[in-house]
Amino acid sequence: MWTAWWGVAQPQVALAYGALIALGEAARRRPAGGGGVRETAPVGSAGTLAYALLGEIGGEPASHGAAQVVAVVLGATLAGAVGRPPALDRLARRVLGAGFAALCFQPLHASGALGPRFAHSPYYPLFLLLLLALTALCDAVLAAALTRARTGGPYGPALREELRALPGIGSAIGATGVVLALAVAVAGLWALPVFCLPLLVTQLSVHRYEAVRATRRQTVASLARATEIAGYTPAGHARRVATLGRAVGRELGLSAAGLAVVEEAALMHDIGQLSLLEPVPAGATEPLPAEERRRIALLGGAVVRQTGVPPEVALVVERQADPYRDQPLTARIVRTVNAYDDLAGNPACGPLRALERLRLATAHDHEPRVVEALARVLAHGGPHHRTRGSAGEPGLARRTHG
Repeated sequence: MWTAWWGVAQPQVALAYGALIALGEAARRRPAGGGGVRETAPVGSAGTLAYALLGEIGGEPASHGAAQVVAVVLGATLAGAVGRPPALDRLARRVLGAGFAALCFQPLHASGALGPRFAHSPYYPLFLLLLLALTALCDAVLAAALTRARTGGPYGPALREELRALPGIGSAIGATGVVLALAVAVAGLWALPVFCLPLLVTQLSVHRYEAVRATRRQTVASLARATEIAGYTPAGHARRVATLGRAVGRELGLSAAGLAVVEEAALMHDIGQLSLLEPVPAGATEPLPAEERRRIALLGGAVVRQTGVPPEVALVVERQADPYRDQPLTARIVRTVNAYDDLAGNPACGPLRALERLRLATAHDHEPRVVEALARVLAHGGPHHRTRGSAGEPGLARRTHG
């Protein structure tokens, strides 16, 4: 409304940056299959930061303000997403991030507080990098809040996961945004297409990497269903263990890579049961003797190693029957969540007794920290176990928390 009332300052500059943001948004791709892969539009994000931190164009001072930055970013993002509307939370993050950076920079530039000497000194790029770091921190705080509102989990682990993601593609986006702002200040608008090419190549590489990961996830999902189709495990068991395992890993503060290991290992943790002559009743391996569980785990690990998944995933599968002190944290999570699903699936036990039995086995089989994280996830309203043929226990979260 402010921009519409007062008009667009330097419309050719606004049009150039708007076109760059719209093209970057149009090149956005939704990751196939999910799997924790982030949906990003790096060229559009870099253009957004560059416009918010723009002080000069070819030696002439820029005259747009923070309100115009928000208007151009919002309009260009919506224009580039025609037919593929972005998620509202991602759109809000884009607009609020642009507004935050612009409010930190544009008033100082418009008032002359920075001064022409400072704007051409070696400290000016450092100042822009400082603003970039503050903007990235603001975006991480907002993203963690949105994740907590969406999943209901704790805020701390969500914030740590967002902060861990910053050094990846986020650093390339931020650096390109600062370079664009500095290059346009000297060379004019012709610097936009030239300095966006490296990030565009990076975006294409990320898309190819995501395609490879999607293919691998499909292979893992097919293997996970093999035991269900053969009648060795109940339908949905592997997916329940994977979903609950990710929630527990997030509660314990695992990185995105660690969460991916937990999910893939949980999907394939029962693949060794295909070596059994007769299926285990209800597919529950927890009541089996330790030697039998260890044999199934080693056979499963040998199979998983042939699928091309990371070695960490195979290690989790083959260490399922070991004492928890000999397991990595990812294996402890999968074993505890698998035991919970096995025990809670028995109508004679149920979810509450399953948690009690896990707590009683913390001396050797299950790490207390993992068991308590599982209890907190259930108390927070995380993925609940639903027994076959029943509607589950809707009061589980409340009673577990009590």
